[in-house]
Amino acid sequence: MTEPRTPGEHRLAGLAEPEKEVAAGTRTLVIGPYLTRRRQSGPADTEAEGFNPRPPEARLDEAAGLALAIDLSVVRSLIAPLASPRPATYIGKGKVDELAALIRAEAISLVVMDCALSPVQQRNLEKAWGAKVIDRTGLILEIFGRRARTKEGTLQVELAHLSYQKGRLVRSWTHLERQRGGFGFLGGPGETQIEADRRLIQERMNRIERDLESVVKTRSLHRTSRRRVPYPIVALVGYTNAGKSTLFNRMTRAEVLAENMLFATLDPTTRAIDLPHGEKAILSDTVGFISDLPTMLVAAFRATLEDVVEADVLLHVRDVSHGETDAQAGDVAVVLRELGIDPDDTRRIIEVWNKADLLSAEDRDRLATTSHRKGAERRPILISALTGEGVPELLETIEQHLAMGRRTYEVDVAPEDGQGLAWLHENTEILERNTLENGHTLLQVRLVSGKEPRFLNRFQNAKAI
Repeated sequence: MTEPRTPGEHRLAGLAEPEKEVAAGTRTLVIGPYLTRRRQSGPADTEAEGFNPRPPEARLDEAAGLALAIDLSVVRSLIAPLASPRPATYIGKGKVDELAALIRAEAISLVVMDCALSPVQQRNLEKAWGAKVIDRTGLILEIFGRRARTKEGTLQVELAHLSYQKGRLVRSWTHLERQRGGFGFLGGPGETQIEADRRLIQERMNRIERDLESVVKTRSLHRTSRRRVPYPIVALVGYTNAGKSTLFNRMTRAEVLAENMLFATLDPTTRAIDLPHGEKAILSDTVGFISDLPTMLVAAFRATLEDVVEADVLLHVRDVSHGETDAQAGDVAVVLRELGIDPDDTRRIIEVWNKADLLSAEDRDRLATTSHRKGAERRPILISALTGEGVPELLETIEQHLAMGRRTYEVDVAPEDGQGLAWLHENTEILERNTLENGHTLLQVRLVSGKEPRFLNRFQNAKAI
């Protein structure tokens, strides 16, 4: 039996409703209001204005893909180029009127603006078009809200959503300018309704943050217990829809949701994998990244992304069949830097070129040439998570990266020391094994991190190689 809500909680639930649910099948128009490069502008100027170097068509396709990811019916998608954003409506008045006619003619109920709108701009566009308007941040929040399955994921999405909603109350509610009477006989001006609603949202955000703190502690305990084992952690990172979940399923024989859509999976998943020489590792599948990922989402999902920060090896999975794969890699690098990770750390990061099954022979030759130019340390691994091509080589590469800095020993085990032989198989990588004529077993082993003191105490005849 659930506890009854307080009046404030009932009100808070109502506050979330205008932004939270967009019905599947809603007739939707996707607009790309993209800034054009000025002739006299330098790189710094265009960057300050929010200019994005990606082709507008590619950006619009991604925005439409985001809308399709939550089953919206995208009736039209179009580009609205502009030199600079307008304070009132982001796009010019002439374009607003032109689109108003299109929205009426096509019976559009929802307009997605692939940009960041201020609350005032959002409100003015809704009045002009007579349709609901959401920006890129609102759309991504909607997707995350539908994809979250665990308690942690749900809390993180709600926190990000409330942070976004807090500054937009004036758009969704027309009664917020009313004032409640204050204390005293005559009653002062009191607290405005918008202030009360913002306070309710802030109180709920504080409660969620406290709940998430306990989640962080729990995850920290899990990581501590894994270190005691210890198994190295390998984390999958990459742009959304790069094939991380498909690769995760291939490597772990799991059944994580893997579909050809943006943000198909949201909650992190971990499984054990076996490496070629018998060592185990923990593989973690994380949320995909995307260009212009809202800062509030990066902050809200920091607890989830701690698995990435703590990982021994990162697999940067790229969809090399995508026309914007280089730009996507740049977006992933931006998020990694926000998490304090150097995207150029070749000792820790392995670049995985996925979806080889979608490449033509010419594209394969071109990528092979590009790969060999990078040198041995930076050379990416070309794979197909769908068919399994290249996965054995990837596992060997993971093992090599984990082995960097580990010492190799040769150890002679007597035939009666069965427990010692079993310990070696459980706690080290067996690189080579030979049975001698006297019945002894000669092994070359590579030590897992943290096992060296116990190993040297147990096998005092071991020789470093």
